[in-house]
Amino acid sequence: MEKGRSPKKKRKFIKVIITLILMWFAFGVIQNSGSIFAYFMEQTGADAVFHQIPVSEEWNLIVVNRWNEIPEDYEVTLTELENGEKVDSRIYPDLQEMFDNMREEGIYPFVREGYRTAKEQQDIFDDKVFAYRKEGYFRARAERLAKEWVALPGTSEHQLGLAVDINADKGHSDNEEVYEWLAENAYKHGFILRYPQGKEDITGTAYEPWHYRYVGEEAAKEIFDRQICLEEYFGK
Repeated sequence: MEKGRSPKKKRKFIKVIITLILMWFAFGVIQNSGSIFAYFMEQTGADAVFHQIPVSEEWNLIVVNRWNEIPEDYEVTLTELENGEKVDSRIYPDLQEMFDNMREEGIYPFVREGYRTAKEQQDIFDDKVFAYRKEGYFRARAERLAKEWVALPGTSEHQLGLAVDINADKGHSDNEEVYEWLAENAYKHGFILRYPQGKEDITGTAYEPWHYRYVGEEAAKEIFDRQICLEEYFGK
């Protein structure tokens, strides 16, 4: 007849189980610690107060980020590009001129992402959260990480129609050529690198060398010359 575990072995087995449970819990706390702190900051209003920017009366200088939502009365008339993407009709002439100048120098760009509806923005955000969840993150942490790359509906510049994600036509150029040209010349056409490196705490978004925002030539030149971001342009 097979004997059961001895009391000593039972205690050892229970200790192993408890240790595994504690390790799993600790992993969850560490994984979500950033989210817990961020949640506290958002709930106390610390970030919201610092980043609050009045709505500009000039259409090209409206600030939209995680702290500043699109005005409720905002309206946009769109122009459709050859590849089906759309942009605010008011920026189309400058965008076209910029692309023509790039092609004259042997660099071939295209707009990968232009205007998005609120639903399209929500779908992209949900997909990003799902991808982080598949990597093993808890939902709170996955959503926090997703916000670093994808804006929530109502807080995305793509919903303004003033922002474009620009990549290379791989048959003729590569992305680095496009990004380098834009970084040096886009301001001449009224566009700025919206999310520069080192400004993540101010913009609320990770560095994106492909994301350009139309602000007009005067503001773009000042932002370029001072090497600042749009939020800093308003003295924040």
